[in-house]
Amino acid sequence: MTPTTGTVTPSTTDPQRVTMPVPGGGAAAAALIALDIDGTLLSGGMTVPAVTVEAVEDVRRAGHHVVLASGRSLVGVLPVADQLGIDPGWVVASNGAVVARVGAALSGGFRLETVHAFDVEPVIRLARAALSAVQVGVEEIGWGYRVNRFFDPRLVNGEQRKVPDPELWDAPASRVILRGAGVMDLIEPLRALRVTATPAGPDWLDVTPRDVSKATALERIRERIGVDPGWTLAVGDGVNDLEMIAWAARGVAMGHAPAVVVDAADEVTGTLAEHGVVTVLRTLTARHEA
Repeated sequence: MTPTTGTVTPSTTDPQRVTMPVPGGGAAAAALIALDIDGTLLSGGMTVPAVTVEAVEDVRRAGHHVVLASGRSLVGVLPVADQLGIDPGWVVASNGAVVARVGAALSGGFRLETVHAFDVEPVIRLARAALSAVQVGVEEIGWGYRVNRFFDPRLVNGEQRKVPDPELWDAPASRVILRGAGVMDLIEPLRALRVTATPAGPDWLDVTPRDVSKATALERIRERIGVDPGWTLAVGDGVNDLEMIAWAARGVAMGHAPAVVVDAADEVTGTLAEHGVVTVLRTLTARHEA
């Protein structure tokens, strides 16, 4: 179901769903635009393509609110927000467990607004008992991770500190990473612990507090800034984007997204290589050619 370059293809999954209008040369109201990072804005690392930076600048200049909503930890989201010129603005990190205001006027460039933390000990004990070789990372907001074994630095953002198991769970945390062969078998046992377990790859699980997602965080921001629910847009490519795509009045899947994400979306845009997110953003500005 991958569209041709430069197109936005409507999905017919739910014809009864009311979607946000697609203006042809300027929107009538300020929208909240939620953008995933990895697989949507960039393919890894921190460098956002110039064409994407320009498109984000255009929609912000038009009065819209661009909110990054990522599974990354806050330390991995902040440099992307800076590149995109989101100042001042909002970001969602750790799949919704962390919400922060961002801007140069704030101390350190950000201020935590909402942090959902949970007791990580049962999660880690379960994982370690089931998979002795599992890698564990416990998020430390704004810094990095406490780990039982070091992760490849290309896979996580921020610093890492190796500690014994008891120090992994000595304080509540917003997110736990579990990585290794067989971790997908832990999804249901983890959910029985009343936490959220989200696949982030074939051998990677993100564990966050119960009933927390990108969508729950975005709804708090929407209420805070006063955007009409009908003027919400979300673009993503992963399983952890399903809730926010369903939350948005106009939910868009990237062209390379798996079928479950495509089926949940109102529209499908181009792939990452085709700068599909730019195509979507241009429907909200005068750059869009009807």
